[in-house]
Amino acid sequence: MVKRVAILTNGGDAPGLNAVIRAIVKTAETNGVECYGFIEGYKGLLNNNYVKLDSKTNASGLLHRGGTIIGTSNNTNVFNYKTINENGEVEYKDLSDVCVQNLKDDGIDCLFTLGGDGTQKSSRDFSLKGVNCIGVPKTIDNDVADTDITFGYNTAVSIATEAIDRLHTTAESHHRVMVLEVMGRYAGWIALESAIAGGADVALIPEIPYDMNKVVEKINERKQIGKNFTIVVVSEGAKPKDGEITVKKKLDDGSGLDNIRLGGIGDKVANDIEELTGFTSRNTVLGYVQRGGTPTAFDRVLSTQYGAKAMELAMDGIFNVLVTYKEGKFGSVSLESVVGKNTVVGAASGNTAESNIRKVQMDDRLIKTARDIGICLGD
Repeated sequence: MVKRVAILTNGGDAPGLNAVIRAIVKTAETNGVECYGFIEGYKGLLNNNYVKLDSKTNASGLLHRGGTIIGTSNNTNVFNYKTINENGEVEYKDLSDVCVQNLKDDGIDCLFTLGGDGTQKSSRDFSLKGVNCIGVPKTIDNDVADTDITFGYNTAVSIATEAIDRLHTTAESHHRVMVLEVMGRYAGWIALESAIAGGADVALIPEIPYDMNKVVEKINERKQIGKNFTIVVVSEGAKPKDGEITVKKKLDDGSGLDNIRLGGIGDKVANDIEELTGFTSRNTVLGYVQRGGTPTAFDRVLSTQYGAKAMELAMDGIFNVLVTYKEGKFGSVSLESVVGKNTVVGAASGNTAESNIRKVQMDDRLIKTARDIGICLGD
């Protein structure tokens, strides 16, 4: 019987995290289960820093709140933890056994891991050490394998769509090309769906290396029919044909982590367009606005259902799985399925050959719809 469970939120913050926490806590209390939260993700698990969660006190009034009340970390891989030895040299250590012992000492029967592909990779690695884990897919990028939609994504798309709506007025008034750079890392879901929702003319996504000549053709076609402005949405991970992704900064967060910070592709696209067309072009980087603040009603409901389902699985004794939402139904898949070929304990997730992140496929209905309504995808 599950008597004590714990939650951690890891990776980038996303709208709906607090709603998931609230749903797990409430469902736990309904079934007489105590609930705890580790502070700042896997870092809190390593330091055994946790709080008791209670729907009457600290886990109350969370539905509309962005962020996460228990904090998060996106630079902690306890299986490859960066330390400084007595000689002042960087040394990487596997400290996962410390975390396992903390869970045993705390009497935790199940650990809920709220996060994206990196978080779920560590969750899978902990499951191999005997920890009962249940993952809940969180990321605005919508790139977690085996689930149709992650919580936080709908809010990000809604914010990007509103930005496109606002850029339309300036673009049309000044006869400009307005470029909007959105998040998504190596998956183009936010760019593609917000472009459709916002009536953009061009959408450049990581899955389709773009030809700038095709973008120019689209701009000139619009000019010929009297449309002296264009809206371009570009995902931060987009890249030109025979080119590379644009890296803003290389980090040193540690081995086993994605140490690349993307950014700058919007400026590049805007500059290239202005040089090739003569149209004044401006870039707007939406940035962290996409994942901050109040979640949409859709994400509140989705997050609540994810949280409740996670606790239901724990009560049924179903562990080492990811809660999924596929074809309108909630279910689960093994964490082994989520990591795919990325099976080395402590290895990085993200844009590697072994990773199993969910990218836009060319037969996806969104691709077909974008082409049907005349959105240029750069190919």
